Amino acid sequence: MKVLVAGATGAIGRALVPQLVAGGHSVLGLTRHESAAAGLTATGATPIVADLLDEAGLRRALDGHGADAVIHQATAITGLPMRHRDLFATDELRSWGTRNLVRAATELGAHRIITQSFFLGYGWRDLGPDLIDETAPFGVTEGGPFDPHLRALRENEDLVLGEAGISLRYGMFYGSDASTAQMVKLARRGWMPAPRPSSSVSLVHLADAAAATVAAMTAGRPGQAYNIADDHPLGMDEFIDTVAETLGARRPLRLPAALLRPTPYLYALMAGVRVKLDTRLARAELGWQPQFRTCRAGLTDLMSAVTA
Repeated sequence: MKVLVAGATGAIGRALVPQLVAGGHSVLGLTRHESAAAGLTATGATPIVADLLDEAGLRRALDGHGADAVIHQATAITGLPMRHRDLFATDELRSWGTRNLVRAATELGAHRIITQSFFLGYGWRDLGPDLIDETAPFGVTEGGPFDPHLRALRENEDLVLGEAGISLRYGMFYGSDASTAQMVKLARRGWMPAPRPSSSVSLVHLADAAAATVAAMTAGRPGQAYNIADDHPLGMDEFIDTVAETLGARRPLRLPAALLRPTPYLYALMAGVRVKLDTRLARAELGWQPQFRTCRAGLTDLMSAVTA
């Protein structure tokens, strides 16, 4: 297939493009940065430099091209978000950027579009101990500071699912991305305390998120959302402990979660939510299984690669 990947140089994009190329697909890699073009060419992709928020510029850049599938992985997240405003640019990409990309997909002749979604669309709060499947309410505003993010996630999905596309509701990413690198750097220095009480979340290694995306491109059901995560939801304190342990660093200190309240987004992510994903639908319909079934396995592999 000929595939356009928006966000081709982002966290998932860097794992996804090589997997697509290895699978024999022809990849158009969309990036905002001219400096990233050479890197895309080195992976075997054809770079397309355009801003997803500039509809006219996007159409000019794609003029003369065609695609069988379009994959939206574009965000503006460059590290671990701490404040609500750290997500506003990504909210815009999930609303207006998705709108522009869906229109571009029609002009490219694409018969399949897949978008990146996120597990916290189920709610930035405690949703209880049970696993949550795709029938649960998603992107429902609650009259609070998280509403812009929820609204953007809902609009992103509505735009794609309304075109018989597919949405992938990924768990919290880790792997060779800026957020994980930031945590590793802090853990090495003993500066990454674990909050108490702690959030409970589902995680997914970036390589597994990319593999699920490839599977969805051929096996996904039109108009369907899928939860994508590993087998073991866990507390953020356990995750931070595991990062330190795989590094051989000392066990992180415990920090009263209330001290994180001045950074409300970070507080919610680290201490205020409980969202555990049921991934049975993705496994049954996509034929996908995570390579790294626990974050311990994924982090051990990551640290082995770093120190090799």
